[in-house]
Amino acid sequence: MCDISDVGVSQPTVSHHLKKLREAGLLTSERRGTWVYYRSAPGALAVLAILLRPQE
Repeated sequence: MCDISDVGVSQPTVSHHLKKLREAGLLTSERRGTWVYYRSAPGALAVLAILLRPQE
């Protein structure tokens, strides 16, 4: 588990970017009470690795 509340930007900014990453299919989220837990979406890291791989 990781607390990302102190990353140098406001909480609404963090929430906005997490929402955009969820909408893009890169993150999934699960609400447990008042907390929301995020994780990378299945396969998202593999797709990003392919997209960011240096071209030969």
